[in-house]
Amino acid sequence: MLMRIGFVGLGNMGGRMAACVVRAGHDVLGYDVREENVTTAGAKPAASVGELVAQSDIVLLSLPDSRVVEAVMEELIPQARAGLIVVDLSTAAPNSTVRLHGELASHGTAYLDAGISGGAAAAEKGKLTLMVGGETEALERARPVLDLFSANIFHCGPSGAGHTVKLLNNFLNATALAATAEVMVAAKKAGLDLETVLAVLNASSGVNFATLNRFPKIIQGDYLKGGLTNTLMLKDVNLYVELVARLGVASPNSAGPLASFGLARALGYADEISNTVVDALGDLSGGVRLHDAPAAGALAPVVGSGDATPQEDA
Repeated sequence: MLMRIGFVGLGNMGGRMAACVVRAGHDVLGYDVREENVTTAGAKPAASVGELVAQSDIVLLSLPDSRVVEAVMEELIPQARAGLIVVDLSTAAPNSTVRLHGELASHGTAYLDAGISGGAAAAEKGKLTLMVGGETEALERARPVLDLFSANIFHCGPSGAGHTVKLLNNFLNATALAATAEVMVAAKKAGLDLETVLAVLNASSGVNFATLNRFPKIIQGDYLKGGLTNTLMLKDVNLYVELVARLGVASPNSAGPLASFGLARALGYADEISNTVVDALGDLSGGVRLHDAPAAGALAPVVGSGDATPQEDA
């Protein structure tokens, strides 16, 4: 029997995931604060979260943070029932996730926390990586739907484990991006050929996701619009800091990405893709740009229209 699929939060990432489900031949009932996001993804608009839940067997959430997830849950929980599956694809605080898991379980509803990785490009192609927390049986029931937009699904443990692994991954992502941005600005000011610098890094111990996948595009002026914004990256790093503080783990390395993405927000790049952190660092370094486009003046960000909006998480 086909599952009735509902999707709440069809922004930058959620819309792409929902579109993958629609392209696979499934009807999707969607709800977003911007109704045009629902129709753009090919879904049918629902009048409310409650209506969507009442007409769905599985409800997928792709929302900015735990505050928004909890607000949506206030509308969802009254419609919760035995057999319903809720999959939270947001990047959220694990302690909030565990609490919500307990509330939904009291209604017989399964709640999976499923952090995602891969960004807009992977979402577009249906090739995301999912890190899932919750019951194995619920994951197996949800898997046919999750497979429609993911290439890898890892069951990380009980409730909260998926969102925990997501925060660990995003912290490494943020650290590598911020550090590489700083190095590339330094390379530019040193007069080095940036393609050569990247070739050296990618053949050496400094290699990371940013050197492999981000900066070969950025040095050509392509910031890969559509991915995680500076606001959301900063939010994720703050969630990581809160997590490790609860765990009693020292975090001296969090200062770098907190400062870098906080700087990007302060200089006007809040809703731009997090790759523009390199321009924020460039602004404070004399108006440096890695590509050959005319450089902006110091402290004057280059803000494009893009399609990245802080409506969901990557």
